[in-house]
Amino acid sequence: MADGVKRLAAGIATALSALLAAADARAAESSQYPSRPIRLIVPGPAGGAPDLNARIVQPMLGELLGQPIVVDNRPGAGGMIGTELAARAVPDGYTLLWGGPGSLTIQPHLHKRLTFDPAKDFVPVSLVAMSPMLLLVNPSIPARSVAELVSLARSQPDKLNYASFGVGNVNHLAMEQLKGMSGAKLTHVSYNGSPPALNALLGGYVQVLFASPPSTIDHVRAGRLRALGVSSMKRLPLAPEIPTLSESGLADFQSGAWSALLAPAKTPGGIVAVLSTAVVKTVGSPKVRAQLEGQGTEPVGSSPADLAAFMRAESDKHAKIVKAAGIKVD
Repeated sequence: MADGVKRLAAGIATALSALLAAADARAAESSQYPSRPIRLIVPGPAGGAPDLNARIVQPMLGELLGQPIVVDNRPGAGGMIGTELAARAVPDGYTLLWGGPGSLTIQPHLHKRLTFDPAKDFVPVSLVAMSPMLLLVNPSIPARSVAELVSLARSQPDKLNYASFGVGNVNHLAMEQLKGMSGAKLTHVSYNGSPPALNALLGGYVQVLFASPPSTIDHVRAGRLRALGVSSMKRLPLAPEIPTLSESGLADFQSGAWSALLAPAKTPGGIVAVLSTAVVKTVGSPKVRAQLEGQGTEPVGSSPADLAAFMRAESDKHAKIVKAAGIKVD
């Protein structure tokens, strides 16, 4: 009996020692992090809005961390290819994800089976920036405000067509959100990406589109398009003359893309803290802030907990929009 107790006590002591040793090793790893270049997976093409924002943040973030940040573009399947690659990476802080709504808070509600779970396979680091969209119409449409567009779409049900960059894209869900809040009736026309959708709007083949400011603001200023509102809660420094949709009658309307830094699940907390602190400092710097705002992007920089709460809210919102609109992926 006594020998058994001694063996049990010895076993517990051994297990405790192993746990403490592992904890010490993780602490030492975190204190030395980073000691080599960091790979940043961007699940989109080079030159796209997420990629541009990542490359604005990249230099100073690497400078603060003391190691180069290497951008690795992995487009495809609505961002799911790059996101899955990041989810399967070793959780040591040397492979990170530049995540956005497509693969993290929209696609999970469109596909019954995903090869990753955004909530379980990643640990949040920081919400880097918000990228609102402009509500645009072809100038041939007799609407110069959100209220006038809604009135027109109500009085002529399904006579107006709106474009999206693809089924389930953030600009598709934004328009369905607008329809749900206002009772407007518009018909969805899906295009394969932003260039053909924008060309269709410019050509008058569709009448309405949500799109990012950088790719459209020159058309607005040249009179080729008309901007009725912006999908953020605050006006854009890039175009302060354009009202928000919220102040235009759609109270609390907010939609758009966003950029967040995430790490594979089980990445040590010390490493996550180092990364989060560096992101907040980077986004808060006047130079980076000005560059992001020049792209029509709102700098944020958040704690891991705030990003986690934000992603849960986004996921819940997108789930409701998908269900209410009956959006399905073939």
